[in-house]
Amino acid sequence: MALKGLVTSLLVLMLAAPAVAETRWPGQGWQVLPVSSSYGALLEALREAVEAEGMFIVTEAGPTEAAARRGESIPGNRVVGVFRNDYAVRALRLSVPAMIEAPIRFYVTEDQEGGATLAWKTPSHVLAPYLEEGGEALVEIGRELDAVFDAIGHRARAAAQ
Repeated sequence: MALKGLVTSLLVLMLAAPAVAETRWPGQGWQVLPVSSSYGALLEALREAVEAEGMFIVTEAGPTEAAARRGESIPGNRVVGVFRNDYAVRALRLSVPAMIEAPIRFYVTEDQEGGATLAWKTPSHVLAPYLEEGGEALVEIGRELDAVFDAIGHRARAAAQ
């Protein structure tokens, strides 16, 4: 009987504990940079890196603060959309549908261990579905943006470490 009570208690505790999904990042077309610093430090370093690389933050969104206002506690989570108008004009001249992808986003997440992760889909991967219309010139824009996003990501990671 005591064993049954113990099993029941363990089941209740397991069901009451919040479920945290293991983060599995897609491989193809993604860059993922974990850092040991905090979510807040990485987010600030990203903002500074975007400016330093001559790009602009166009959008920011995340559920963490809204969840907190509802009494929910979730790890830090922010999507930061980055782009620049000259890239937009060039891309629009090649493929109107491709602009649905702008701004291209960085994703900052807080890890369970107190660190954080900076991830993004590479711009060339994001623009790939539009290459039939946009051709080699759109491929070139993707390559240019890959280099810019890589520079932003590594600058942010270095500053946050």
